[in-house]
Amino acid sequence: MEAASNPSVIAPATIDARETVPTILQVLPALDVGGVERGTIDVACATVRAGWRALVVSSGGALLHELRRGGVTHVTLPVDSKNPIVMLRNVGRLSELIKEHNVSVVHARSRAPAWSAELAAKRCRRPFVTTFHGTYDTGTPFKYWYGKVMTRGAKTIAISDFIADYIHKTFRTDPDRVVTIPRGIDPERFNPENVAPQRMIQLASTWRLPDGAPVVMLPGRLTRWKGQLVLIEALARLERDDISCLLVGSDQGRTRYRAELERKIRNKGLAGRVRIIDDLPDMPAAYMLADIVVSASTNPEAFGRVAVEGQAMGRLVIATEHGGSRETVLPGQTGWLVPPADPDALAAALIEALSVDPELRNSIGEAARAHAIGNFTVDQMCQRTLDVYRGVMRDSSLPTLP
Repeated sequence: MEAASNPSVIAPATIDARETVPTILQVLPALDVGGVERGTIDVACATVRAGWRALVVSSGGALLHELRRGGVTHVTLPVDSKNPIVMLRNVGRLSELIKEHNVSVVHARSRAPAWSAELAAKRCRRPFVTTFHGTYDTGTPFKYWYGKVMTRGAKTIAISDFIADYIHKTFRTDPDRVVTIPRGIDPERFNPENVAPQRMIQLASTWRLPDGAPVVMLPGRLTRWKGQLVLIEALARLERDDISCLLVGSDQGRTRYRAELERKIRNKGLAGRVRIIDDLPDMPAAYMLADIVVSASTNPEAFGRVAVEGQAMGRLVIATEHGGSRETVLPGQTGWLVPPADPDALAAALIEALSVDPELRNSIGEAARAHAIGNFTVDQMCQRTLDVYRGVMRDSSLPTLP
């Protein structure tokens, strides 16, 4: 499966199997937008910067160019498939890759590819690592068995203590094999001082934001559990006509839910004040236009990236009190936590946040940014993940670096 002859392989640099430099293979379903994809790319690029080799296997996607830019080798395989025949074929293909590139660690980030990756790692006697990016439906014996593959690594990475607790309670995994490594954000990209005023002016003009009106923003794809309907209900309870609300996120084909949101906005008398904004590339500038950032998820967030990004930008943040948000937001210090699916509680928190004076707002914003960059950065996530790789390589007597 040489890169030169196989168009499915994107290889910025030749990998010599005779070298003793560690090679990390990450396997995920696809490289489209999402937390799994973002974490994979960040860790792969950090692996290259550490002087190691990075190999990623997926079915492809829109983010392939980021791997190329980071000097990461990508191989396209149908590892997103749940067809048992395809999954078995993937075992053979992954085994060939492991041998060809002298892979040191195999890291799976989702269930379907984990089944093939684990068998290939066993066949080649290489350590297997997994990352839980969320909770799984284990309501039937088959679903429980299907998800349990994610606990069979030498180490299992949980992206929050909430997820670590879920792993222990659901699968009764040995606590020594589970390590919590929170997701991270780029503290330079999400830095108020690095957002030029022109970027904000351009967005404000595009969105036709009225001067001086408070802006409430809920970033997140348009799906019911992200809580857009709860926020609309809360805003209706405020009975204020001077607030602009932006629901920032793509519907990803969920046109019926988008239509439901638009109806709810009209029925609550909020037309013109609550608007849906499709995904945009300049989220830091968008955050800077917001007075309050809301994460109203009705289901627990495995981590809760929006709350961390909002805090890193020094914004006032309101999140729901469950899941990862309990670890990322400090109530009374860096933001507010409210019960999920409770528009009355959310409305009360909005009233309190809107009444904060400039001095207290600055104080909360400074504490929020310090908390975010002190605990939840990409560099911290990547270094801790590389430490996991070092540990399993050391335990397996494989090549490692100081």
